Parts: sequence; structure tokens; C-alpha cells
Amino acid sequence: MKMEKHVEALKETEDEINSSLKDPDGLIKHQRRLAFMVSMGIAELVEIYFHKLKIMKEGSRIKHDWFKKKSIKETLSKQIVKPIDTVKSIDKILSISKSIEENRNNLAYSSPVEEDAILKEEINQYFEVKRIIEKEAGNLNV
Repeated sequence: MKMEKHVEALKETEDEINSSLKDPDGLIKHQRRLAFMVSMGIAELVEIYFHKLKIMKEGSRIKHDWFKKKSIKETLSKQIVKPIDTVKSIDKILSISKSIEENRNNLAYSSPVEEDAILKEEINQYFEVKRIIEKEAGNLNV
């Protein structure tokens, strides 16, 4: 996928996040959309990171559900042209991504959470990964 499509997907993710944060009724009524969008956004962020580092293999794609795998590094290694452990901050990025993905289905398919704080934490984790990637690879133009 071309970089522009990844950036477009991130804009969609951040539009949903921002409209949810501005809603005077709170985040809970946006719970399912946020769960899906933050999960998708994390996968897009990691893929953009790899593209910016010029290590993504041609035709490769990163899927959100991979972040739940115990073998995530091995799986991602097949998508890039250099050793995964040489990618700066990859352990921190994958740790946060795993947390987001582990919460995804519960947030998307279960009853509404009782507090906005749970959803706010998901949003904060998304932006933490974005900050790490921008620190390591530069602005993402979102």
C-alpha cells in the first residue's frame, strides 16, 4: 500500500478520536468505533514506521491481529528487510500495540465500559506509539 493510503487511514483514526474527545456526552458512546479505529491505527502506524525506515518488503502488509501473537517479532520479521531487533524502540511499540489489540475485542463486542478513563487510556496509548515513531522517523503528516 502506498504511504498516502496509510496517512489517510491515520487521519480517519484521528478524526474519530478527536470527535469522540469533543463529544460533551463522553467517550462511552464511541466505544466500539474507538476500539476498531485505534486497533487499525496502531497497525498503520507500525507500517508507516517501517516504510519511513525503508525496510518494508514490497507488497507486505501488517494486520492488527498479529499484535496479539506471542511470535509478533517473528511475524513482523517476515515483512521487513532487516532484523527486527535493529528497529529502534520496537519493543516499546510492540508492548503498547499488544495491549491495545488485547483490549480491542472486549471493547468492541462487550457491554459499554463504566468509565471514560478506560477508553482514554487506549487513546493515550495510540498517541504514545505515534510519538515514539515520530521521534524515531520524523513527522507522519497527519
